[in-house]
Amino acid sequence: MKAETTLRLADDVKNIIAVKEASGDFSQAMYLIKDKPKGFLVISGEDALTMPLISVGFDGVISVVANAVPKEFSQMVQYALAHKIEDAQKIHYKLLEFTDHMFIEGNPSGVKAALSNLGIIDNNLRLPLVPVSEKTYLKIGELIKKIKS
Repeated sequence: MKAETTLRLADDVKNIIAVKEASGDFSQAMYLIKDKPKGFLVISGEDALTMPLISVGFDGVISVVANAVPKEFSQMVQYALAHKIEDAQKIHYKLLEFTDHMFIEGNPSGVKAALSNLGIIDNNLRLPLVPVSEKTYLKIGELIKKIKS
């Protein structure tokens, strides 16, 4: 949906209070922030872009990655919301490769692999979904160890 459509709905329909923006289009994202009505929330739906989107005015995130590394991801978001950009950037770059691997073979397969690596769940998915490849599973485990060290 184009930014102008979202903004028209935000103005015209009072029970629409927020939008989850996951287009990956920074121009569209910035127009939402620039022209949003007072009190209207713009939430990131792109884990890898959350920190930069918050830096231009986004209000938060609906995250997949935070299910696997909630402490680290939440700290990054809190720093970004507090305009502590250098602190947020450190965590953002620490999580970047892991974040990419969460989606490399599809969602929710990546986060299920991460949670399995952490010993939280079994790595079971129902068809038509399938687990990530062994190579990706092992890489996700390796990246988790780097994050947690």
